[in-house]
This record gives sequence, structure tokens and C-alpha cells, in this order.
Amino acid sequence: MGPLWGIDLGGTKIEGVILEDRETMNVLKRLRVPTEAHMGYDHIIGQIGKLLEVLIAETGIKPDNLGIGTPGTLEPSSQTMKNCNSTVLNGQHLKRDIERSIGIPVTLANDANCFAIAETLLGSVRDEVPGAKVVFGVIMGTGVGGGLVVNGQVLSGLQGIAGEWGHNFADESGGECYCGKVGCVETILSGPSLERYYESIMGVPLKLKEIIERYKEGSDEAAVKTVHRLLHHFGKSFANIINVVDPDAVVIGGGLGNIDLLYKEGVWEVEKHVFNHTLETPFLRPKLGDSAGVFGAALL
Repeated sequence: MGPLWGIDLGGTKIEGVILEDRETMNVLKRLRVPTEAHMGYDHIIGQIGKLLEVLIAETGIKPDNLGIGTPGTLEPSSQTMKNCNSTVLNGQHLKRDIERSIGIPVTLANDANCFAIAETLLGSVRDEVPGAKVVFGVIMGTGVGGGLVVNGQVLSGLQGIAGEWGHNFADESGGECYCGKVGCVETILSGPSLERYYESIMGVPLKLKEIIERYKEGSDEAAVKTVHRLLHHFGKSFANIINVVDPDAVVIGGGLGNIDLLYKEGVWEVEKHVFNHTLETPFLRPKLGDSAGVFGAALL
């Protein structure tokens, strides 16, 4: 197998990478161009083509196929995009239109799936749980997403929503979610949701990092309540996944993945709710950083 080509299609940038092979993280070339989504859907397609042209010109390598990580999901039945926070993509035949533009086969997956496959095959899961067959990778940041990898392959599901635990029901107190439902995991466990909860108690905004620091100091009762809320719902939400899927490993990305509390106190909370006398599931920190998305796209 020749070099692997991947593109991470983000709201502000489009990043491309050429990896030498599946076994290493040897990067032959990496490049970014602005998405410029405000200029419309056709312009985004053009930017992807422009990025590929530059990669080809600078390396002399031509791709046989291309993996693309997207900020949403390809609906299997209609082959149109849905659930994209870059809303200009919703309802569009993105896969078809890119293939027509660049003339090669394309595989799409959402950013959480790309994160999960990258950390499984090249990152923390490979290094710490070698031989893991089922991996649940989550992104906990401004939103909450998830991806399932089974036997080294992304599991998409009949409707393309496999792993989307961020829109499981958590608690009505989270309020209305952008998806139109109430009390989704994302309304409880995302960074902005936790910051809103703190502000609802104190009447003043505070960044999550500062809330965590105040919790550790024990100097702010609202910070204590906010972190207890995080840990409690982290435990219940992950226990639901583990009871259904029982993965060999969980890996946590996104800004909240940097919170040390989740890997100790958070795991204790999971153990309270999981249907087993102990919790053996390893919860891992990611190792690929901002490379996970584009590496995962290449691995598609």
C-alpha cells in the first residue's frame, strides 16, 4: 500500500496530510488552507481541490483515494450531510461533489470517528492497550462527540450516528440542545455548558479552567457544585456506553480531556453505575494532539 492521504475539513481551516504508511506517523507533507466557509459551499469544494493540487505539486505524489474528516455526518440513505456545525454543508452531497471535483474516490467520517481511529491505530490505544478490538473515542470540548472503532475499522451504523453519545439523554436540567432535544449529554458535559451552570449560580462568567482551579482550592462553592455536576454525569453517561458496548479502552480528547480529575474521580463515578462489580475499562489520555483529526482521516 502506498502513502495515505487525509484531509481534516474544519470550520476555519482545511488541513491535508500525506502519511508514508499505516504503521508509522511518518509525515511526508502537511499543509493548511483557510476554509473560508462564508464564501459558500462551492468555494469549500474549491479549497479542497486547491490543497490537493499544492500537495501533489510539492511531493510529486498523486493519491489513489482520499479520507476526509468532516464536522458532521454523511447520511447513508440520502448520501447528504447532516449535523454539521458548519451549516453550509448540511443537506449537501459532499462526498459526490468532492469526487466529481478531484476525480478520485473519497471516504468521509466525522471528526470524532477520525479521532478514535487515529488514537487506536497510531496513538494512546496502540501504545497502552495493544490488541484492543473495541475502542470508544470521545471529544469533550465546546461540543461532545464520540466514535467507535471495531477491529481497526470505524463503525458508522445504519444511520451514520454510531458513537454519538453526546446526544444521548443525560438530564433535563441541561436544557434545550441545539439539536432540538432537551437534556443531551452535550448540554451537561461540554465546556460551555459547565461554564453556563457556574454562571447560573454566581451570576458572573468564569472559564472552565479557572472553575477547576477554584474547585481544587476549595474556595468557591459554585465551583465545587460545577465539578461535582461534571463528575456525576460523566460517570452516568460513560456507564451507559460501557454497559452496552463494553469497550477494551476509552480515550478522551478535546479540552475537557486535559482535566486530571476525570481519570481518577471521574472513573470512580463510572464504576458506581456500571453493571459490574469492578470497572476494568482503561480511560486513556490522547497522544496525537491536534494531529488526530487529519491522521484519522488518512487512516479511513
